[in-house]
Amino acid sequence: MKFVDQVRIHAKAGDGGNGCCSFRREKFVPRGGPDGGDGGKGGSIILEADVHTDNLVSLYYEPNIRAKRGAHGQGKDKHGRSAEDHIVRVPVGTIIYRLPDQVPAPTDIPLYEDLEASEEPVKKSHLDLRTMEPVADLSEPGQRFVLCAGGDGGKGNSHFKTSTNRAPRRTTDGWPGEEGWFALELRTIADVGLVGYPNAGKSTLLGKISAAHPRVAPYPFTTLNPVVGVVDLNGYQRLTVADIPGLIEGAHENKGLGHEFLRHIVRCQLLLFVLDTAGSEGRDPVEDFQTLRQELKLYDPNLAAKPWAVIANKVDLPEAKENLKRLKSKVRKVKIIPMSAQEGEGIDELRKLLEELASSPAV
Repeated sequence: MKFVDQVRIHAKAGDGGNGCCSFRREKFVPRGGPDGGDGGKGGSIILEADVHTDNLVSLYYEPNIRAKRGAHGQGKDKHGRSAEDHIVRVPVGTIIYRLPDQVPAPTDIPLYEDLEASEEPVKKSHLDLRTMEPVADLSEPGQRFVLCAGGDGGKGNSHFKTSTNRAPRRTTDGWPGEEGWFALELRTIADVGLVGYPNAGKSTLLGKISAAHPRVAPYPFTTLNPVVGVVDLNGYQRLTVADIPGLIEGAHENKGLGHEFLRHIVRCQLLLFVLDTAGSEGRDPVEDFQTLRQELKLYDPNLAAKPWAVIANKVDLPEAKENLKRLKSKVRKVKIIPMSAQEGEGIDELRKLLEELASSPAV
């Protein structure tokens, strides 16, 4: 299924129903007073954070959201029925931005061509929201936000009766519902984020420590969307770990998958830098580490300030021994866990680190 984590929509709440102009006319009451009822309230558009929704694909295919209008008032003081609110379920972690009214149709969202082996994604367009102020952040399950409020119903002529005007014909129309353009952006909520170059072994690692089954293949950019796995720990504790697509140099400038997935680690409490210690892709793990740290800092300085550790992966390969020594000499104040995700080496030490995180008050 297509994964969409950023979408532009247009929402229009329902208008209120019109008030009614009516007079009481019954047997033996030929000149009854005004009895026009009020119009019903229009339906509001409400966003609700739902744990069973994992991306914004439904809004990608239906970007125009409409709520029903309220019913008109009727005679005999019958008020119009209020329309039901239109509830749109979005993933937990969705951020809402209000856009200017005059914008083009909702088409400039990130799109990716189908990828062949060893190819980088090709972006057709990009909607950068980092300079905008969000109006809501649905970070808790069940949290709701009224995106557009429905219009109030109009008044019937019975409201305008006075001592000098016993037969008013005045009514008011229903108020229009709110409308506007909005951008929705999903930022994955996970306790731990796996950061690394393509083919560093992040997906294999996530599959070893959780029940998640990310796609694994021997070529770059196998992972094209974030995958979140739940890790069960001792003492009935559990953590969520997010595997994001591999980063490359220049990711902060939106190269590779760039901004599209860097935002998914903004909420993580701990960052694990997964390095190909053996340099099996022809890269230097020490340089990879320094580049990854720099990319996060340039994208968001708060990311560089988060707690982090290093996963020195692929230590089962012969080339890893010397590189691991060099890595330990460069990174001295941070925990380094030698590991072979493929062979299952170092998993216990990693679980101990995750248990320490789960026991901390911040999680």
